[in-house]
Amino acid sequence: RRKVDSEGRRFQDRWKVEYFFTEIENHCVCLICQETVAVYKEFNVKRHYQSRHSTYDKLTGHDRSEKLKQLEAVLIECVMKMVENICPEKKQEFANICLARNTVARRIEEISSDIKRQLTSKGVDFDFFSIACDESTDLSDTAQLLIFMRGVDDEMNVTEELLDLQSLTDQTRGKDLFVSVSSAIDDMKLPWNKVTGIITDGAPAMVGERSGLSTLICNKVIEEGGKAIKLHCIIHQQVLCAKHLKYDHVMKPVLKTINFIRSKALCHRQFKQFLLDIQAEYEDVLYHNDVRWLSRGSALQRFYSLRKEIGEFLETKGQPMRELSDPIWLADLGFLVDITKHLNVLNTSLQGKDAAVNQLYSHLKAFGTKLQLFIRQLSQTQPNTIHFSALQEIMNSFPQDNISAQTSRYSAEIASLAGEFKPRFQDFAAIEEVSLFSSPFSVDPDDAPDQLQLELIELHCDSELRSRHQQLSLVNFYRQLDKSRFQEIRTLAKKMLSLFGSTYMCEKTFSAMNFNKNRVRTRLSDSHLRDILRIKT
Repeated sequence: RRKVDSEGRRFQDRWKVEYFFTEIENHCVCLICQETVAVYKEFNVKRHYQSRHSTYDKLTGHDRSEKLKQLEAVLIECVMKMVENICPEKKQEFANICLARNTVARRIEEISSDIKRQLTSKGVDFDFFSIACDESTDLSDTAQLLIFMRGVDDEMNVTEELLDLQSLTDQTRGKDLFVSVSSAIDDMKLPWNKVTGIITDGAPAMVGERSGLSTLICNKVIEEGGKAIKLHCIIHQQVLCAKHLKYDHVMKPVLKTINFIRSKALCHRQFKQFLLDIQAEYEDVLYHNDVRWLSRGSALQRFYSLRKEIGEFLETKGQPMRELSDPIWLADLGFLVDITKHLNVLNTSLQGKDAAVNQLYSHLKAFGTKLQLFIRQLSQTQPNTIHFSALQEIMNSFPQDNISAQTSRYSAEIASLAGEFKPRFQDFAAIEEVSLFSSPFSVDPDDAPDQLQLELIELHCDSELRSRHQQLSLVNFYRQLDKSRFQEIRTLAKKMLSLFGSTYMCEKTFSAMNFNKNRVRTRLSDSHLRDILRIKT
């Protein structure tokens, strides 16, 4: 005989809207009359609805959804009143109970849909917008293309949101990515002639001269009567520059030692207990991950701080690290720790949401000036190591070894690093309007574009506006400019504010993607992943 319990029947979420049923503690309950259907079978549910509540058939679409919400609210209210009378101390626990296993998923879908609706409504008011794109593969080997949008309206309000997550199950060529981006922009009904730029990482499919995504997007914008610029993520370029300073003779022994300590559980436990016993400053060494932006500097800094403790521990293991007794090697370690610390500070300053392109570029120019200062100070007869604390500590620890003679080599290394920075970031340097946007009072009207010259003279001659520029933030300054008097300058400001400077938001969202779609949730659908990330960002 067939047993109902062995059939594995489940409550279907669509029964809520179609028949006004819900699931409460493994029971199929009618929201209208609160009667229970014994078996999870659509025929039984449908028969109950048609025989007793067929008058509700006149409700369709939005009206039917609203009625469902009302019935659910009434049911919750009845349950809560009953709980207050029977066991009031359990009231909060009952308030947190969901009506069905699919309720959370449905609510996430509704929140995501509402966020998208609000973004579509805001998009109508955008005067200009740019996009940031990055592609990565999730745990189920599906290529996920993140598309962020940064738009500016006439009141200089900046909106930076996730436009879409496009899942690619086939190839990820430039033209494939272009089709996905076009679909996302057209779905939001955004005009192509308002696109001011696109920023990506350095992948060939993104930046290819003939068929890269950036090229195809810019060509499409030109066809629609606009003009867009291509930018390479400023953080990615900075990381590539930082990798120029290899120092393998320092990194290889450091990484080998870290891996020796952490790769075996017994050795790792003993090392942590050793640090605990001697009350060391830190509890452990850090693994180095070449993909993570700040990992190299963090791992080196921790190793340097624990170098004496590491030396003592390795001696007890019969694996002494000879480099720790070499003053020249220690000086190289100190120098590398210091310079990577400065690079990490730069990287951190380039991160963050809502950063304007002129702010990011100013951080880069400041770092270039710092490098020139380091070169001058380290190349002096009496080198100045005030900005290299680790190197200075090693020099003071070994005064007899004349480590100061090595500073000329460090100066040459920094000069080489500065040379690596110079040819990069040309795409940002080529934006002529950046200096005009960030410092309008320091630009000669003769050097400004023709359409801005007259308005720029008006701006220079207005002492009140000059005072406001010093007192207000850049966005608020341009927001208060008269719309009719400074129309062209305001247009320039809106274009500059709409530009992305990095793909930071894409990288941050990929971290959230990997956290949500992990090895125990690989069956998470692409649509639900999109909804989760839209809410997360």
